[in-house]
Amino acid sequence: MERIELYDIDLKNLRESRTTYNYKVSDEFFNLIEATGIEKGELDVSVEVKKEIGAFRLNFHIEGFVVGICDRCLDEVDVDIFTDNTLKVKFGEEYSDDDEIIVIPESEGIINVAWYIYEFTYLSLPCRIVHEEGECNEQMQEKLNDLIRYDNTDEEVSDADDCEDEENETTETDPRWDALKKILNNN
Repeated sequence: MERIELYDIDLKNLRESRTTYNYKVSDEFFNLIEATGIEKGELDVSVEVKKEIGAFRLNFHIEGFVVGICDRCLDEVDVDIFTDNTLKVKFGEEYSDDDEIIVIPESEGIINVAWYIYEFTYLSLPCRIVHEEGECNEQMQEKLNDLIRYDNTDEEVSDADDCEDEENETTETDPRWDALKKILNNN
């Protein structure tokens, strides 16, 4: 069983100027974090800690895959992850999480990197998660195609006179709508 303490790095007692920590992240890790964005995956994480003057630089290298939900058909899809991120940490009086630097109490000297692994992984996900072309759930794809309207041929006209008038008129559409219809057809 995974424990959150496995992701503690004791910065205060580092002997080397450069140390690397390797983690295998799996479904248990995502259950341990208890966040709603990612629940399954297999990741190889490498955290290189470099001592600098007055601070530490943590370089994260994360690669593998996580399981996401397809925005088109709502089935699970594997999303490849490959990301490199850097975190600066220094000692201080009390904990502080600034955008540029993390301050941890010098009396403790320990930083837990589990949340940062999750956060960097989540931030590397694409904005739109979809299956490759032709791999979506066929039943859902058929339902979507049934519900999408590409033109206004579904309008019913009640009066016969209106039908004749419309047949005689040429309807021109705004070219901006035509461009939007092309986008719909590509999905």
